[in-house]
Amino acid sequence: MASPPLARATVTASTVGLAVVLVAQLMLAMDATIVNVALPQIAADLGFSPAALSWVLNAYTLAFGGLLLLGGRLGDTYGRLRVLEHGLLVFTLASLVGGFAQEPALLIAARAVQGAGAALAAPGILALLTTSAPDEAGRHRALALFSAVSIGGGTLGLVLGGLVTEYGSWRWTMFVKIPVGVAVLLLARRSLRETPRRAGRFDVVGAVAATGAAVAIVWALIGAPADGWTGPRTLTGLAVGATLLAVLAAAERRVPEPLLRPALLRSRRRIVGLTVTALVFGSQIGVFFLVVQYVQKVLAFGPLAAGLAFLPMTLGIFVMSRITPRLVARVGQIPLLVAGTLGLTLSYGWLSAIGAGGSYPTALLGPLLLNGVSAGLTFMPGASLVVGGVEPEHAGSASGLLQTVQQLGGSIGLAVIVSAYAAGSVPGSFVPGVRGAFLTSAAFTLAGSFMVLFSRTRQQAAG
Repeated sequence: MASPPLARATVTASTVGLAVVLVAQLMLAMDATIVNVALPQIAADLGFSPAALSWVLNAYTLAFGGLLLLGGRLGDTYGRLRVLEHGLLVFTLASLVGGFAQEPALLIAARAVQGAGAALAAPGILALLTTSAPDEAGRHRALALFSAVSIGGGTLGLVLGGLVTEYGSWRWTMFVKIPVGVAVLLLARRSLRETPRRAGRFDVVGAVAATGAAVAIVWALIGAPADGWTGPRTLTGLAVGATLLAVLAAAERRVPEPLLRPALLRSRRRIVGLTVTALVFGSQIGVFFLVVQYVQKVLAFGPLAAGLAFLPMTLGIFVMSRITPRLVARVGQIPLLVAGTLGLTLSYGWLSAIGAGGSYPTALLGPLLLNGVSAGLTFMPGASLVVGGVEPEHAGSASGLLQTVQQLGGSIGLAVIVSAYAAGSVPGSFVPGVRGAFLTSAAFTLAGSFMVLFSRTRQQAAG
């Protein structure tokens, strides 16, 4: 039996390891939004054209979404801590290069490399969290913290990006991540244990097909609002993505060590978790896209105030991250997913009523708080359905699958919501297109509610 000092040392090491991986996830989550509010300053400083400026965001999204499955499988095969460290090193060095960029092409390239580094690191973070938990309750707590940090990090990125842009330079949106990356790299090996390497050949065909499919689909969706859903670029990208997915499906049945194990997609509960996750992330992207513009264009908020506007949502998510694990243990994932998706639907319906004459307390405070509480009810149960019951040696693949679906859901959601906004917009006025855009988000989460209820009904009928 372990002595009390040894037991305390073990708990301390476990706590430090949990903190290290959560800080790493926070840094990656911040990077998805920290540049957003700095885009006007970047354009003025480096001479970006309007079309090229979007690639400061898109380059990161493409690389991150396209390489997540590969990152998860590399961690399962060669050791999650090793791949995590390599990913963070690439991410940190790319942040340094991006901060010193003097021309658009170099900044876009640095953002793409950042996305690649994040894709290598992110699946290992989630897999290390779930596989190192001592029991089911500990895994639920880790998933809740991961979800809170992931979404809260997006809000923190907006706040921090607004702060450094308003009082300093856009370059600090790159530099601020460097000391965090260095600190995590120094502490990771001391506080986390490496996972075993797996023998066998690496699935090269699956890696190429999965990466190519994700990149093609995200690339098509990024341009869909501008090029049209029936435009040549959109149709070509989606066709290439679908073809590569077919190649992936055929290849994974034939190789002994597939990149994406077909067994992961045979579980009805996992499919429900993946689908609801995609719908929720697709709907949530509209909040960031639309509310940031509303508070700046209509309410005349500065960059810092625009980031702080999201604090009620973040507060709701963090509060629920402490409560949701206990609720899952008591009532299970399905009731929470129903309650959360319905709450999100109500919040989007509420937001759809904002107008040009509104104020922050009357137009945004209530729905953003409801949105955060409801989101906190969905993220952890959805993730639990996806990664629960997976063998430890395949946890990286399951984590990569979950995060790929999150990214694809966000890309699809943004493309659909921007198209809905454009359909109802009036030149020179921001507000008219908002109603249709938020109602589109509401349709996403309402569909998620119906799917969860339908799956539960079928499960009860089968039982």
